[in-house]
Formats: sequence, C-alpha cells, structure tokens
Amino acid sequence: MREIECRTSEVIMVSHPRQVYQPQPGESRCGQGCYAGDAMVVVCAFCWGVAAVIGAVGVSPDPAAHPWPNSSGQPLEERVAPPPGCIRGAQEPGRFGVWLGRLPLRPGRPPVNLYDGRPKVNQEAHEAVVAIDVGRSDLQQCADAVIRLRAEWLWERGCEDAIAFHFTSGDLARWTTWKDGWRPRVSGARVTWAATARPDGSYAAFRRYLDTVFAYAGSLSLSRELDRVLDPLQIEPGDVFVQGGSPGHAVLVVDVAENADGVRWFLLVQSFMPAQEVHLLRNPATVGSPWFPASASGELVTPEWTFRFTDLRRFPPVECTW
Repeated sequence: MREIECRTSEVIMVSHPRQVYQPQPGESRCGQGCYAGDAMVVVCAFCWGVAAVIGAVGVSPDPAAHPWPNSSGQPLEERVAPPPGCIRGAQEPGRFGVWLGRLPLRPGRPPVNLYDGRPKVNQEAHEAVVAIDVGRSDLQQCADAVIRLRAEWLWERGCEDAIAFHFTSGDLARWTTWKDGWRPRVSGARVTWAATARPDGSYAAFRRYLDTVFAYAGSLSLSRELDRVLDPLQIEPGDVFVQGGSPGHAVLVVDVAENADGVRWFLLVQSFMPAQEVHLLRNPATVGSPWFPASASGELVTPEWTFRFTDLRRFPPVECTW
C-alpha cells in the first residue's frame, strides 16, 4: 500500500459517528496508530484529503501472484469429517453453502499470518487455514472476510449485478458501477460517484473494488444488510454471526451437519484484527473438534469473541440465474 501522509494535530472524522481519530504530536503516517476499529483505513483515506478518490486505497496483488482462486488445497468438506452420528445435508448445486464446502485448506495446520507476513500472536484459535490471499494492506479483517467470500462466490457464479455492499455511512457500492469506471469520492459524510477511470471488468479490478469496500464497510454495515434468523436451531451454511459496532466482529458459517434427532452442528471461519489469513476456528469447549452445536439461545463462545445465538443473520436471497 502506498505511504499516506497524515496531517498532524487534526481530528479526522470517519463515517461511523463514534469513530474519531486524533493524531498524536509528531505522528505522520497512517500506519502508525491510524486505527479506529472497523474503520481503520477509512481514517487513513481521510488522511490524504477530504475529497480524495477512495479507489487508490489498499490495492491488492495481482491474482496470478497468489493461489486464490485456483488453489490446490484440500476442500474443507473432504478435510473435516462430520461429528459422529451426523451427516451433511443436501444442498442445491451452485448455492453459497456448496461453494463454501469446497473452500481449499492449506496442508496441515500452518500458522495464521497477518497481511504483512508476520505470524498472528494467537496461534491457538484455528484448526486450519483457508488458502486465500489476505492482500498487502490491513484491510481484510472480520466482516471483510465475510464480504470477500460472498463476493467471490457471486463473481464465480456470474452474478455480478448482485455484488453490492453498503459503506458504514449507508452508501451502496456496486461492483457494476465500479466496473464501468465510476469511483466514490468522500466529502465529510457525503459520498458521491464520478466517472474517473476506464471501464475494467477484470479480476484485478474486482479485487480493487473489494479493497475499497473493506476500507469503508465493517461489522456495523454488514449487520444492517443481513436478515435475522428467527430460529438459530435452523442454522445453514452461509449464515453469519455478527455484532456490529466498534469494536464488532463477524464469523461465517461454512458447513453444517445434522444428526438423526435433527440437532445441527456447524463450522466457522473468520479473519480478525489486524487483517489476517481466513482460518477455520476451533471450538474451545471441545478437544479435537472444530464443530459447534446449534442452540436456540445463549452464548456462542469462539476462541476470540463471544456472540449470542440471537446474533445469527442470513444474506437475503440473490436474484440471479445460474
């Protein structure tokens, strides 16, 4: 990511009303303390101009330089067996849950690395690491990983018109708008779009679009986009546990198995802060199993966050023919 000069001794407002950053005396770069929960790079973007073009933030590497989306990792559903006495439910081909079950996992149990290549401090939270890039910038954090996987599935299915996510400010960012050369500009709390780039529908352009969404979206905006699951016992692959806020967190349900009594168990993946490789979570309440049991209420304790089962949300149906 390009170095961004911050203006010292100036309060920089971001789209989330509770997130305000005050640069410290002598502080000059966004990489040094320019962080405000879900909106870390939102702050950095404002460092280089109130009306700056957001499209320059956090450009990811060329997809040909990393193993995604053509990874040779073992599919999750082949690597992780269902709990004893359980089977995976049948799903309609092409659905998000089917795609998630094919997520490639790196061999063994490698460490989870941060976006800058350093190992994450907590190496006890994961069961496996998903073979997908994290980018070169501190962007693809918790809600961003959910957005990334959802968007990658829609991209692969050819459902480009359905790829759209809200910024925390409430403004909608559509991939098709970006693809046509339009870029968002921010002035205070106001977001406008201007045709400032050439049309580009490549995967590299798609990743740049996602990086911008990561910069200006977060757990709060994601929670507003999803529908509440009224009965958490009916959890499905593709559902999301999310607590919107600053801080907030989100984890994605990537697999579900069910026993003869109808009791469901599920697997979770997450990214976290700082941006890090997406990884399959361990269940801290069990030994040797990453599966979590569904419940109608109460707490869901994950290695690095505690949700309530009432935090379960679901993406609205997609209007797309495949």
